[in-house]
Amino acid sequence: MADEEKKGHKDYVLIVIVFLLVIVGLVIMYSASAYNGRVKFHDSFYYLKKQVFATVLGIICMFIVAEMDYHVWQKFAVIGYLMAIGLSVAVMLWGSEYNGSKRWLSLGPFSFQPSEFSKVALIIFLAWIVTKNSKNIGKMRTLFKIMLFILPIVGLVGTSNLSTAIIILGIGALLIFVASPKYGQFIGLGVTAVAFMGIFLALESYRLERIAIWRNPEQYEKGYQTLQGLYAIGSGGLFGTGLGNSIQKLGFVPEAQNDMIFSIICEELGITGAVGITLLFLLLIWRFFLIAVRCRDLFGSLIASGAMAHMMMQVILNIAVVTNTIPNTGITLPFISYGGTSVVFLLIEMGLVLSVSKW
Repeated sequence: MADEEKKGHKDYVLIVIVFLLVIVGLVIMYSASAYNGRVKFHDSFYYLKKQVFATVLGIICMFIVAEMDYHVWQKFAVIGYLMAIGLSVAVMLWGSEYNGSKRWLSLGPFSFQPSEFSKVALIIFLAWIVTKNSKNIGKMRTLFKIMLFILPIVGLVGTSNLSTAIIILGIGALLIFVASPKYGQFIGLGVTAVAFMGIFLALESYRLERIAIWRNPEQYEKGYQTLQGLYAIGSGGLFGTGLGNSIQKLGFVPEAQNDMIFSIICEELGITGAVGITLLFLLLIWRFFLIAVRCRDLFGSLIASGAMAHMMMQVILNIAVVTNTIPNTGITLPFISYGGTSVVFLLIEMGLVLSVSKW
Protein backbone atom coordinates (compact mmCIF):
# COMPACT_ATOMS: atom_id res chain seq x y z
CA MET A 1 0.00 0.00 0.00
CA ALA A 2 1.38 3.40 -0.93
CA ASP A 3 2.21 5.88 1.82
CA GLU A 4 -0.49 8.25 0.64
CA GLU A 5 -3.09 5.49 0.93
CA LYS A 6 -2.02 4.79 4.50
CA LYS A 7 -2.64 8.36 5.57
CA GLY A 8 -5.90 9.29 7.16
CA HIS A 9 -7.10 12.63 8.45
CA LYS A 10 -6.28 14.32 11.69
CA ASP A 11 -9.05 14.07 14.26
CA TYR A 12 -10.61 17.52 13.87
CA VAL A 13 -13.03 16.87 16.72
CA LEU A 14 -10.02 16.46 19.00
CA ILE A 15 -8.55 19.73 17.70
CA VAL A 16 -11.80 21.56 18.46
CA ILE A 17 -11.95 20.13 21.99
CA VAL A 18 -8.32 21.07 22.66
CA PHE A 19 -8.88 24.64 21.45
CA LEU A 20 -12.03 24.95 23.57
CA LEU A 21 -10.08 23.82 26.64
CA VAL A 22 -7.22 26.21 25.82
CA ILE A 23 -9.55 29.21 25.40
CA VAL A 24 -11.62 28.37 28.49
CA GLY A 25 -8.39 27.79 30.41
CA LEU A 26 -6.94 31.18 29.49
CA VAL A 27 -10.14 33.00 30.47
CA ILE A 28 -10.45 31.20 33.82
CA MET A 29 -6.71 31.44 34.54
CA TYR A 30 -6.82 35.20 33.97
CA SER A 31 -9.82 35.56 36.25
CA ALA A 32 -8.08 33.56 38.98
CA SER A 33 -4.67 35.25 38.60
CA ALA A 34 -5.50 38.92 37.98
CA TYR A 35 -5.52 39.85 41.68
CA ASN A 36 -2.23 38.06 42.44
CA GLY A 37 -0.62 39.61 39.37
CA ARG A 38 -1.72 43.09 40.41
CA VAL A 39 -0.53 42.67 44.01
CA LYS A 40 2.79 40.95 43.30
CA PHE A 41 3.83 42.40 39.96
CA HIS A 42 1.59 45.50 39.54
CA ASP A 43 0.21 43.93 36.38
CA SER A 44 -3.14 42.14 36.25
CA PHE A 45 -2.11 40.49 32.98
CA TYR A 46 1.26 39.22 34.26
CA TYR A 47 0.29 35.53 34.45
CA LEU A 48 -1.94 35.70 31.37
CA LYS A 49 0.84 37.07 29.16
CA LYS A 50 3.23 34.29 30.18
CA GLN A 51 0.53 31.65 29.72
CA VAL A 52 -0.42 32.98 26.27
CA PHE A 53 3.23 32.87 25.18
CA ALA A 54 3.56 29.24 26.34
CA THR A 55 0.22 28.32 24.75
CA VAL A 56 1.16 29.78 21.34
CA LEU A 57 4.50 27.95 21.49
CA GLY A 58 2.69 24.75 22.46
CA ILE A 59 0.15 25.05 19.63
CA ILE A 60 2.96 25.52 17.08
CA CYS A 61 4.71 22.42 18.47
CA MET A 62 1.40 20.51 18.46
CA PHE A 63 0.82 21.05 14.74
CA ILE A 64 4.47 20.29 13.87
CA VAL A 65 4.32 16.99 15.80
CA ALA A 66 0.87 16.20 14.33
CA GLU A 67 2.31 16.36 10.79
CA MET A 68 5.09 13.89 11.62
CA ASP A 69 4.71 10.13 11.30
CA TYR A 70 4.55 9.00 14.94
CA HIS A 71 6.65 5.90 14.12
CA VAL A 72 9.72 8.15 13.95
CA TRP A 73 9.58 8.56 17.73
CA GLN A 74 10.49 4.89 18.19
CA LYS A 75 14.06 5.86 17.25
CA PHE A 76 14.19 8.40 20.07
CA ALA A 77 12.36 6.39 22.75
CA VAL A 78 15.51 5.33 24.64
CA ILE A 79 17.12 8.77 24.30
CA GLY A 80 13.99 10.40 25.69
CA TYR A 81 13.93 7.94 28.58
CA LEU A 82 17.59 8.63 29.46
CA MET A 83 16.99 12.39 29.18
CA ALA A 84 14.05 12.09 31.59
CA ILE A 85 16.29 10.33 34.12
CA GLY A 86 19.09 12.87 33.62
CA LEU A 87 16.78 15.85 34.05
CA SER A 88 15.24 14.31 37.17
CA VAL A 89 18.71 13.89 38.68
CA ALA A 90 19.52 17.51 37.73
CA VAL A 91 16.43 18.70 39.60
CA MET A 92 17.57 16.86 42.73
CA LEU A 93 21.05 18.41 42.51
CA TRP A 94 20.46 21.90 41.13
CA GLY A 95 16.69 22.39 41.10
CA SER A 96 15.01 25.62 42.19
CA GLU A 97 12.65 25.43 45.14
CA TYR A 98 9.25 27.13 45.09
CA ASN A 99 6.61 26.86 47.83
CA GLY A 100 8.66 24.15 49.53
CA SER A 101 8.96 21.93 46.41
CA LYS A 102 12.09 21.46 44.31
CA ARG A 103 10.60 20.81 40.87
CA TRP A 104 12.16 23.38 38.54
CA LEU A 105 15.38 23.88 36.63
CA SER A 106 16.19 27.54 36.03
CA LEU A 107 17.77 28.55 32.73
CA GLY A 108 18.40 32.26 33.05
CA PRO A 109 15.02 34.03 33.11
CA PHE A 110 13.21 30.81 32.18
CA SER A 111 12.20 27.96 34.48
CA PHE A 112 11.50 24.45 33.27
CA GLN A 113 9.69 21.60 35.03
CA PRO A 114 11.35 18.34 33.85
CA SER A 115 8.56 16.15 35.25
CA GLU A 116 6.29 17.42 32.45
CA PHE A 117 8.83 16.25 29.87
CA SER A 118 9.12 12.92 31.72
CA LYS A 119 5.41 12.18 31.24
CA VAL A 120 5.60 12.52 27.44
CA ALA A 121 8.97 10.73 27.24
CA LEU A 122 7.61 7.83 29.32
CA ILE A 123 4.51 7.46 27.13
CA ILE A 124 6.70 7.10 24.03
CA PHE A 125 9.26 4.85 25.74
CA LEU A 126 6.65 2.55 27.28
CA ALA A 127 4.70 2.35 24.02
CA TRP A 128 7.96 1.32 22.32
CA ILE A 129 9.10 -1.24 24.89
CA VAL A 130 5.64 -2.80 25.31
CA THR A 131 5.34 -3.12 21.52
CA LYS A 132 8.82 -4.66 21.37
CA ASN A 133 7.82 -7.24 24.00
CA SER A 134 4.23 -7.72 22.82
CA LYS A 135 4.66 -11.46 22.10
CA ASN A 136 5.68 -12.14 25.71
CA ILE A 137 3.56 -9.49 27.43
CA GLY A 138 1.44 -12.14 29.12
CA LYS A 139 4.39 -13.41 31.15
CA MET A 140 5.00 -12.01 34.63
CA ARG A 141 8.72 -11.79 33.93
CA THR A 142 8.09 -9.44 31.02
CA LEU A 143 5.71 -7.28 33.05
CA PHE A 144 8.16 -6.86 35.91
CA LYS A 145 10.95 -6.09 33.44
CA ILE A 146 8.89 -3.27 31.97
CA MET A 147 7.94 -1.98 35.43
CA LEU A 148 11.64 -1.94 36.38
CA PHE A 149 12.21 0.63 33.65
CA ILE A 150 9.48 2.83 35.16
CA LEU A 151 10.68 2.72 38.78
CA PRO A 152 13.89 4.82 38.38
CA ILE A 153 11.92 7.79 37.06
CA VAL A 154 9.11 7.23 39.55
CA GLY A 155 11.70 7.20 42.34
CA LEU A 156 13.54 10.30 41.13
CA VAL A 157 10.40 12.32 40.35
CA GLY A 158 8.64 11.10 43.50
CA THR A 159 11.24 12.59 45.83
CA SER A 160 9.84 16.05 45.13
CA ASN A 161 6.61 15.42 43.20
CA LEU A 162 4.61 12.45 44.47
CA SER A 163 1.55 13.23 42.35
CA THR A 164 3.52 13.08 39.09
CA ALA A 165 5.12 9.82 40.24
CA ILE A 166 1.63 8.38 40.79
CA ILE A 167 0.59 9.51 37.29
CA ILE A 168 3.69 7.91 35.72
CA LEU A 169 2.97 4.65 37.54
CA GLY A 170 -0.65 4.83 36.37
CA ILE A 171 0.37 5.40 32.75
CA GLY A 172 2.68 2.39 32.88
CA ALA A 173 0.05 0.14 34.45
CA LEU A 174 -2.61 1.13 31.90
CA LEU A 175 -0.32 0.60 28.90
CA ILE A 176 0.63 -2.88 30.12
CA PHE A 177 -3.06 -3.59 30.81
CA VAL A 178 -4.03 -2.54 27.27
CA ALA A 179 -1.38 -4.77 25.66
CA SER A 180 -1.70 -7.82 27.95
CA PRO A 181 -4.15 -10.66 27.24
CA LYS A 182 -4.23 -11.64 30.94
CA TYR A 183 -5.70 -9.66 33.83
CA GLY A 184 -4.92 -11.73 36.94
CA GLN A 185 -1.26 -10.76 36.91
CA PHE A 186 -2.17 -7.14 37.58
CA ILE A 187 -3.00 -8.05 41.17
CA GLY A 188 0.71 -8.72 41.77
CA LEU A 189 1.67 -5.50 39.99
CA GLY A 190 -0.91 -3.58 42.01
CA VAL A 191 0.46 -4.91 45.29
CA THR A 192 3.99 -3.97 44.18
CA ALA A 193 2.89 -0.44 43.23
CA VAL A 194 1.05 0.08 46.53
CA ALA A 195 4.08 -1.15 48.48
CA PHE A 196 6.35 1.15 46.49
CA MET A 197 4.14 4.17 47.16
CA GLY A 198 3.87 3.18 50.83
CA ILE A 199 7.66 3.30 51.12
CA PHE A 200 7.64 6.76 49.55
CA LEU A 201 5.06 7.99 52.02
CA ALA A 202 7.07 6.67 54.94
CA LEU A 203 10.38 8.15 53.76
CA GLU A 204 9.26 11.75 54.20
CA SER A 205 7.39 12.90 57.32
CA TYR A 206 5.70 15.76 55.47
CA ARG A 207 3.81 13.24 53.32
CA LEU A 208 2.40 11.55 56.40
CA GLU A 209 1.55 15.01 57.70
CA ARG A 210 -0.47 15.65 54.56
CA ILE A 211 -2.62 12.62 55.37
CA ALA A 212 -3.28 13.99 58.86
CA ILE A 213 -4.16 17.42 57.38
CA TRP A 214 -6.49 15.75 54.88
CA ARG A 215 -8.37 14.00 57.66
CA ASN A 216 -8.69 17.09 59.89
CA PRO A 217 -7.76 20.24 57.91
CA GLU A 218 -9.27 22.55 60.53
CA GLN A 219 -6.76 21.37 63.14
CA TYR A 220 -3.65 22.33 61.17
CA GLU A 221 -2.30 25.64 59.93
CA LYS A 222 -1.42 23.99 56.61
CA GLY A 223 -5.06 22.97 56.20
CA TYR A 224 -5.91 26.62 55.52
CA GLN A 225 -5.69 26.26 51.72
CA THR A 226 -7.95 23.21 51.73
CA LEU A 227 -10.57 24.91 53.90
CA GLN A 228 -10.59 28.07 51.79
CA GLY A 229 -10.98 25.98 48.66
CA LEU A 230 -13.97 24.21 50.18
CA TYR A 231 -15.48 27.58 51.16
CA ALA A 232 -15.09 28.70 47.53
CA ILE A 233 -16.84 25.57 46.24
CA GLY A 234 -19.66 25.94 48.74
CA SER A 235 -20.25 29.63 48.01
CA GLY A 236 -20.59 29.09 44.26
CA GLY A 237 -23.88 27.23 44.46
CA LEU A 238 -25.53 26.08 41.25
CA PHE A 239 -24.63 28.95 38.89
CA GLY A 240 -21.79 30.72 40.71
CA THR A 241 -21.10 34.33 41.62
CA GLY A 242 -20.15 35.25 38.05
CA LEU A 243 -16.86 35.22 36.15
CA GLY A 244 -14.37 37.50 37.90
CA ASN A 245 -16.43 37.84 41.07
CA SER A 246 -14.62 35.32 43.28
CA ILE A 247 -13.92 36.46 46.85
CA GLN A 248 -11.66 33.55 47.77
CA LYS A 249 -9.09 34.39 45.08
CA LEU A 250 -8.43 37.72 46.81
CA GLY A 251 -5.68 36.23 48.92
CA PHE A 252 -7.78 33.64 50.76
CA VAL A 253 -6.90 30.75 48.44
CA PRO A 254 -3.09 30.98 48.04
CA GLU A 255 -1.89 30.83 44.41
CA ALA A 256 -5.47 30.48 43.19
CA GLN A 257 -4.31 30.20 39.58
CA ASN A 258 -2.41 26.97 40.25
CA ASP A 259 -3.48 23.73 41.97
CA MET A 260 -6.69 25.13 43.51
CA ILE A 261 -8.11 26.73 40.38
CA PHE A 262 -11.01 24.26 40.25
CA SER A 263 -12.33 25.78 43.50
CA ILE A 264 -12.41 29.22 41.79
CA ILE A 265 -14.26 27.64 38.84
CA CYS A 266 -16.87 26.31 41.27
CA GLU A 267 -17.18 29.68 43.00
CA GLU A 268 -17.47 31.82 39.88
CA LEU A 269 -19.30 29.44 37.52
CA GLY A 270 -21.03 27.22 40.06
CA ILE A 271 -21.62 23.50 39.82
CA THR A 272 -23.00 24.07 36.31
CA GLY A 273 -19.72 25.54 35.03
CA ALA A 274 -17.63 22.92 36.83
CA VAL A 275 -19.68 20.11 35.27
CA GLY A 276 -19.37 21.74 31.85
CA ILE A 277 -15.57 21.85 32.05
CA THR A 278 -15.49 18.28 33.37
CA LEU A 279 -17.56 17.21 30.36
CA LEU A 280 -14.98 18.81 28.04
CA PHE A 281 -12.30 16.66 29.66
CA LEU A 282 -14.51 13.58 29.30
CA LEU A 283 -14.96 14.35 25.59
CA LEU A 284 -11.19 14.68 25.23
CA ILE A 285 -10.63 11.31 26.94
CA TRP A 286 -13.34 9.75 24.76
CA ARG A 287 -11.54 10.94 21.58
CA PHE A 288 -8.29 9.44 22.89
CA PHE A 289 -10.12 6.14 23.39
CA LEU A 290 -11.57 6.16 19.87
CA ILE A 291 -8.19 6.95 18.33
CA ALA A 292 -6.57 4.16 20.36
CA VAL A 293 -9.06 1.47 19.30
CA ARG A 294 -9.05 2.56 15.64
CA CYS A 295 -5.26 2.74 15.31
CA ARG A 296 -3.63 0.39 12.80
CA ASP A 297 -0.79 -0.74 15.07
CA LEU A 298 -0.01 -1.36 18.74
CA PHE A 299 2.58 1.42 19.07
CA GLY A 300 0.13 4.12 18.01
CA SER A 301 -2.67 2.64 20.09
CA LEU A 302 -0.42 2.71 23.17
CA ILE A 303 0.55 6.35 22.58
CA ALA A 304 -3.13 7.34 22.50
CA SER A 305 -3.84 5.13 25.53
CA GLY A 306 -0.95 6.70 27.43
CA ALA A 307 -2.26 10.19 26.73
CA MET A 308 -5.72 9.04 27.84
CA ALA A 309 -4.31 7.64 31.10
CA HIS A 310 -2.33 10.83 31.74
CA MET A 311 -5.29 13.14 31.17
CA MET A 312 -7.73 10.97 33.10
CA MET A 313 -5.50 10.59 36.15
CA GLN A 314 -4.42 14.23 36.31
CA VAL A 315 -7.96 15.58 36.08
CA ILE A 316 -9.27 13.08 38.65
CA LEU A 317 -6.40 13.77 41.06
CA ASN A 318 -6.75 17.55 40.82
CA ILE A 319 -10.50 17.56 41.39
CA ALA A 320 -10.15 15.00 44.20
CA VAL A 321 -7.53 17.18 45.95
CA VAL A 322 -9.58 20.38 45.62
CA THR A 323 -12.69 18.68 47.03
CA ASN A 324 -10.52 17.11 49.80
CA THR A 325 -11.38 13.61 48.64
CA ILE A 326 -7.68 12.70 48.81
CA PRO A 327 -4.67 14.38 50.51
CA ASN A 328 -3.13 17.40 48.82
CA THR A 329 -0.62 16.28 46.18
CA GLY A 330 0.12 19.54 44.37
CA ILE A 331 -1.24 18.50 40.97
CA THR A 332 -2.46 21.01 38.38
CA LEU A 333 -5.61 20.93 36.25
CA PRO A 334 -4.58 20.36 32.59
CA PHE A 335 -4.95 23.37 30.26
CA ILE A 336 -6.60 25.39 33.07
CA SER A 337 -3.98 25.87 35.80
CA TYR A 338 -1.12 28.32 35.30
CA GLY A 339 2.11 26.70 34.11
CA GLY A 340 4.08 27.26 30.92
CA THR A 341 5.96 23.96 30.90
CA SER A 342 2.77 22.04 31.55
CA VAL A 343 0.77 23.58 28.71
CA VAL A 344 3.63 23.24 26.19
CA PHE A 345 4.11 19.52 26.83
CA LEU A 346 0.37 18.88 27.05
CA LEU A 347 -0.03 20.37 23.58
CA ILE A 348 2.94 18.35 22.28
CA GLU A 349 1.17 15.27 23.66
CA MET A 350 -1.98 16.32 21.79
CA GLY A 351 0.15 16.55 18.65
CA LEU A 352 1.32 12.97 19.17
CA VAL A 353 -2.28 11.75 19.44
CA LEU A 354 -3.27 13.74 16.34
CA SER A 355 -0.37 12.12 14.50
CA VAL A 356 -1.68 8.70 15.54
CA SER A 357 -5.14 9.63 14.23
CA LYS A 358 -3.66 10.65 10.87
CA TRP A 359 -1.07 7.98 10.04
